[in-house]
Amino acid sequence: MGIRFGELVFEIGKGKITSCGKPFAEVQIAGENKDSHLGAKMIHSSEGRRFVYMSHSERNGRMEIVQRSEKAEARTVLSKYADTNAVSIFTEIKNISNEEIVLEEASAFRLNGLGKLSETENIYFYRFTQSHHAECQPWRFSLAEAGLFDAGMPGQKRVFGCNVGSWSTKEELPQGIVEKSGRFLMFQIESNADWYYEISDDDGELYLWLGGGTYPFGGWCRRLRSGESYRTPIAAFCSGRDLNEVVGEMTKYRRRIAGKCAADKELPIIFNEYMHLSWDSPDEERTKLYARAAAKAGADYYVIDCGWHDEVPGGEVYPYVGKWRESKARFPHGVRAATEYIRSLGMKAGLWIEPEVVGCRCAEMIDFYGDECFLRRHGKKVCVMGRYFLDFRREKVRATMTETLRRMIEEYGADYIKLDYNEDAGAGTDEDADGAGEGLEQCAKAYLGWIAQLRERFPEVLFETCSSGGMRMDYETLKYFSVVSTSDQTDYRKYPYIAGNILAAVLPEQAAVWSYPVGIPGGPNGGFRATAEWTEKNISEEQVIMNMVNAMLGRIHLASDIRLLSAEKFALVEEGVKYAKTLSEVKRRASAFFPLGFVRFGAQHAAAGIAVGKKIWLSVWNLGGKKRLRVPFGAGIKEAKIAYPQALPLSLRADGEELEIIFTEDFQARFLEIQTD
Repeated sequence: MGIRFGELVFEIGKGKITSCGKPFAEVQIAGENKDSHLGAKMIHSSEGRRFVYMSHSERNGRMEIVQRSEKAEARTVLSKYADTNAVSIFTEIKNISNEEIVLEEASAFRLNGLGKLSETENIYFYRFTQSHHAECQPWRFSLAEAGLFDAGMPGQKRVFGCNVGSWSTKEELPQGIVEKSGRFLMFQIESNADWYYEISDDDGELYLWLGGGTYPFGGWCRRLRSGESYRTPIAAFCSGRDLNEVVGEMTKYRRRIAGKCAADKELPIIFNEYMHLSWDSPDEERTKLYARAAAKAGADYYVIDCGWHDEVPGGEVYPYVGKWRESKARFPHGVRAATEYIRSLGMKAGLWIEPEVVGCRCAEMIDFYGDECFLRRHGKKVCVMGRYFLDFRREKVRATMTETLRRMIEEYGADYIKLDYNEDAGAGTDEDADGAGEGLEQCAKAYLGWIAQLRERFPEVLFETCSSGGMRMDYETLKYFSVVSTSDQTDYRKYPYIAGNILAAVLPEQAAVWSYPVGIPGGPNGGFRATAEWTEKNISEEQVIMNMVNAMLGRIHLASDIRLLSAEKFALVEEGVKYAKTLSEVKRRASAFFPLGFVRFGAQHAAAGIAVGKKIWLSVWNLGGKKRLRVPFGAGIKEAKIAYPQALPLSLRADGEELEIIFTEDFQARFLEIQTD
C-alpha cells in the first residue's frame, strides 16, 4: 500500500511505514541501543527501526502519520499549500511507557531518496555560510568534494550544518539546496536556538536529516515523564528546476508564515541615525538636524538608535544598559520632545533597545532582577562582552520588559521599536532545564512568546529584529517580525555581496539593507566627522547611487549625514526613495531572480533581482571588474531600461536572451526594469 503526499511517497507493509524503504522518523532514547557503526550520524536511532505503523489521516492539505515503539509514539505532521510545492513537517514524540525517558536526538523529518552514494560526483550542495558583515554567502560543491563517496562500505562521513547558541545564524543559515540532474531541492529548519542537518548515506542511499538540538552537537536532551510529549522544530522543503524556481517555491511558503504588521503594510522607508552618523551617541540637537534631512529625502520613520539612554559616553554605554531610561545629558528636554519633533516633520519615530541583556556594570538592574532572572550555567550568570542575558521564562523579566516597552511607546513616543541582540549567549542555561541546549530552547521560545504579546498589545507599532546584523535570521524568528536587519556591513562596496544573495534567505518585504550615501572612512572608531566640503570632494554621485541600489530589492534603511550632500547628489537620494516606494506592492508578490547565480564575496560583478510574471526588476553592480557585463535572462527581452537613476544612463543592449550593460566606472550600480517575452 502506498500513500502520496505532494512529492512524497510512503509505503506501508509488514507493519512498517517507510519512505524509499527507509525510516523517516528518527528518535534516540538514552540508554537504548543505537544499532549503528556510523559514528556521529543521526540515523539508525533506537526507535527509528522499532517504530511500527499505527495510522495515517489526511484532511485539508495536512497529513498525520502515527508510529509507535514500546516506549514512544511519533506523530509526524505534514502540511502542503495551494500555491507552492513546499511541504512543512514536524514530529511530536510522546512517552507512552510507564517510566521517564530522555530524548537525545529527534528528527523533524528524515528525507530519503536524494540519490546514491555512487552518484555524488554529480550531486551538488549549496550551503549558506554566515558571518558578521558577510551574511548569506552560498557555496556550491559536489558531495564527493565534501568527502561523500563510495568506498565499498557504509561510511561515517556526513555533510552537516548545525548551530549551538542563541545567535541562530552566526555561522550558517538553517537552509540548503541540493542539485541533481537539473532538479533542485531546498530545505529550511525553523529554529531560533539550536538546529542540525546532515546529508549522508544509509546502505548506499543518500538522505537528509532535519531537526533541532541534539545531544552530540550542543548537549540538547529532553526528559519526558510518562504521557509527556515533545514537538520538534518545523522543517520545510520544496523543489524546482533551477535556482530561481526553487527559491521561488520557498519564497511562496515563507510568505505563508512570515510576520506581518498593519503598520508595515506599505513597506515604509526607514531612516536610522546609527550607521555612519551617530553610532552610539545620538543627541537632541543633532536629531533635529538629521531628521529634517531624512524628512526631505522622503523617509517615513526616523529611528534613534543606541545611546538615547544612560548618561555615560556613547562608546562606553553597553556595559551599563538595562534601565532603559532616557538620557538627560543627551536629551535635556526628554526623548518625547525629540519624537514629537520627528512627528512634526511628517514622519513617525523609533527607538532602539537590546531587551535581552543587562550590562555587567548596571548594578541597579542586576540587583533588581537577582540571579534567578539571568541565564546561568553551573550556577553562574553567563557574561559575554560585558553583558548578562535575561531569562524570558521568568515572569519578572517579561513584566519588567513589557513595562519598559510600554514606557518607550506611550511615554517616549516610539512608533517603531528596533529590538537588537548583539552577543551570543553560547550553549544556553542548565537552570530548570534538562541541559544547556534544552534550556536555550525554552528561553528562545519564551522570548518569541513575549514578542507575540507585545505585537498583540501594540498593533500599531512596527517591530524590527536585529542581531548585530543578520546573526538571528531564521524563519522561526521571522514569523514574529515583518522587518529583519540583514547585515551591519559598513562598506557600501561590499554590501552587494550580501544584497545580491539575501533574497534566497529572506523575503524582499522583510530584508532591511543599509543605505549610507555619506559613508565615513574608519567607521565608528575612526573619530572623523564629515563636513560639506569633505563630502563634496569625496562622495561621488556613483557612491550615492550604489548605496541606493544596494537597498532597492529589499527594505531601504537610509542612514549617514545626507544633509551634507550637494543639491544634485541629495536629489539622487530623493529619487531613489521615491522610486522604491513604487515597488512596495511588487515586493510583496515577487520572487527572487539570480541571472548569474549566487554572487561570491569578492566577485567583480553582481546581478540580482525580483520578478513578477515576465517583468523583472534588476540590480546590477560593477565591483572593480570589466566594464562590459552580459546578463542572461532565459527569455527574449522586449524592453530594458534604467529605472534608477534616470538622469545618469548607461549603455544597454539586448541581444536575444542576454542584456549587455556597459559600465563607465570601476564601482558602479544601476537598477533596471526588464520586460521579457
